[in-house]
Amino acid sequence: MNPRRYREKAVQGAESGVALTRELIDEFIMSIQAKGYVKGTVDRYQTSLEQLYDSLTGEKRIGKGTLAACRKQMLEDGYAARTANLRISAANSLLSHLGLREYQLTDQVKPEDENLPEITREEYLKLLQTARSLGRERVYLLVKLFASTGLPLQELSKVTVESVTEGGLTAVSCGTEQEIRFPEFLQEELLGYARKNGYLHGPIFRTRDGKPMSRTNVTTGMRQLCEAAGIPEEKGNPRCLKRLYQVTREEISNNIARLIEQEQTRLFLREQEVVGWNEEVSMRKRA
Repeated sequence: MNPRRYREKAVQGAESGVALTRELIDEFIMSIQAKGYVKGTVDRYQTSLEQLYDSLTGEKRIGKGTLAACRKQMLEDGYAARTANLRISAANSLLSHLGLREYQLTDQVKPEDENLPEITREEYLKLLQTARSLGRERVYLLVKLFASTGLPLQELSKVTVESVTEGGLTAVSCGTEQEIRFPEFLQEELLGYARKNGYLHGPIFRTRDGKPMSRTNVTTGMRQLCEAAGIPEEKGNPRCLKRLYQVTREEISNNIARLIEQEQTRLFLREQEVVGWNEEVSMRKRA
C-alpha cells in the first residue's frame, strides 16, 4: 500500500473524499499484521471495516462528515455504543495510515447500556400475543428469536434453514464467538415458517424481494409492533430482548445456585445427625 498515493487522490477530490474498497481494507490489514498486531485486534479491525464498507452506499466514499453520519445511523438502527465506537475506531486507524486524518471522527459515544430500558416478560408475551392476533408471523418469530437465544442482530443472516435444522450456529459479537442454540419449540416454528414461504435453504428472515432483512427492517417492524401492543417503542429492539434473555438466564442460574445450597445444607444436616461429634459426646454423657 502506498499511503501517499491515496493522500494525493483525496487532495485532488477533497469534496468527495476517499473511496473505501475491499482491496484497500485487505492491504491495510496486511500492514497491521506486519506490525505485529495481535490476532484479536486484526480480526476486529477487519470485521469492523468490512461492516463499514457494506453500510456505505454508492461509490462508498469517506469524506468530511461520513463517519459521523455512519455512527448516527448505527445508533438509530440499534447498535450498541461500544460497537459503533469500535467500527469508527477501525476507520480512524485506516485513515490515519493513509494520512487522511481530516476525515476522522475522534470523539466517542458513551455507552448507554446502563440506561437501556428493560422489557418485562409480561410485555414480551404481550408483543407475541399482539403479533399473533395481527397475523404478523415474521415479527413474532423475530421477537421470540432474540428473547430466547440472545442472538446479536448483526448475525441474523446466519439464521438459515441449514443452521436451524442443525440446531445452532456460532455468532461473533465484538470479536467474541458465542454459541447460539435454538430451543426445540423455536426450531419447529422457524422451519415451519420457512416451509410456508418456500425457503428450502439460506436465510429465513427475508424482505419481499427475497433479500436478507436489514437492521432497519427489523427495528422498524418491532417498533410498529410495540405501538400496536401499547408498549413503549424504545423497548422494541433486539438489544432489549437480548437483555431480557440475559436477565432470565441470570435469574434461573441464581435460583439453581440457591437450590444447590439448600440441598447441600440438608445433606450436611443429615450427615451430622449420623456422625456428628457433638451428638456422640452428648450420648456418652447420658450413658
